[in-house]
This record gives sequence, structure tokens and C-alpha cells, in this order.
Amino acid sequence: MRTFAAVLYKEEDSYIAECPEVGTTSQGWTVEEVVANLKEAMELYLAEFPVEERRRPIIPTFEVTEGATG
Repeated sequence: MRTFAAVLYKEEDSYIAECPEVGTTSQGWTVEEVVANLKEAMELYLAEFPVEERRRPIIPTFEVTEGATG
């Protein structure tokens, strides 16, 4: 069993999920569905293209003021 990160993006009426470690993506109508779809995509990907054990990425978030200059 391996653990991977998922980055989710909200589209107009659906979600896109990406695994930053390998670049696998998927989509779904809900957060639960998109994560389940990404998990399935990752299992299929790893069956064909095993990846080395790596450290988990650190994915920080930060805020910026829109329209800020210099």
C-alpha cells in the first residue's frame, strides 16, 4: 500500500484531480468521485509503470493580494 497526494481543482460543474508525484489526472462530479477515479487511474498506471518509493511532496499553500504591484 502506498500513499500519494492529490491536488483538486474545481471546474464549473465538476472537479479535476492530479497526482503531482506522477502526473496522473482524473475528473468527477464530486470530491469523493474524483478522488475515487484518481485512485483507480493510479492503480492502472502503477500496474504498467511502477515508480520508485519516494518521499512525499510537501504542498504548501499561500495567499497573495490580487492586483498587488512590486
